[in-house]
Amino acid sequence: MQGHVHVVDDDASFRTAIERRLKLAGYQVATYPSAQQLLDCLPDDSEPGCILLDVHIPGLSGPELQGRLNELGLTLPIVFLTGHADTPTTVRTIKAGAEDFLTKPVESEQLLGAIARAMARHATVRDERSRLGEVRALAAELTPREQQVFGLVVRGKLNKQIAHELGTTERTIKAHRHQVMEKMKTRSLAELVTLAERLGMLG
Repeated sequence: MQGHVHVVDDDASFRTAIERRLKLAGYQVATYPSAQQLLDCLPDDSEPGCILLDVHIPGLSGPELQGRLNELGLTLPIVFLTGHADTPTTVRTIKAGAEDFLTKPVESEQLLGAIARAMARHATVRDERSRLGEVRALAAELTPREQQVFGLVVRGKLNKQIAHELGTTERTIKAHRHQVMEKMKTRSLAELVTLAERLGMLG
């Protein structure tokens, strides 16, 4: 799986060298001399990609850019690559979600391995986001009453209990429950509960 690597580093000679190395490995490459330039032209995170980011760059630092991108909800994984690694920064960036933290000079095999892992993780995140979008679309088709029944069923309530709580008959609840299963495209209560968890209904 190939994709787009966004390189943020203020060292022009490094950007040129890394661009050449990554293109030879089959990646598309975009380079930015500052964090602000990447912010001004945010990458499309619906396509396979990752960000290769220096720590110490003029203006907004690498970790500060990471924080801004997290706030913006950008899902592209970040691989830090720096000549000035220190433990507090490494721990802070990894805890904030960085895929890896490498030190210059880095072996090609190590760099390409980190980028491949970042690309794979991004693919997983995009797939999950796509599935979540599909589930939300299905849930949006439920009527208000079906949504109530859905919420009570996945909390383990029996049809009789739901009927009593909603002031209707058990037979009516069975019909609503059948419609919920049909519309959510599920065949079992377990599948329905799994979807409810994805939708954040059981938090």
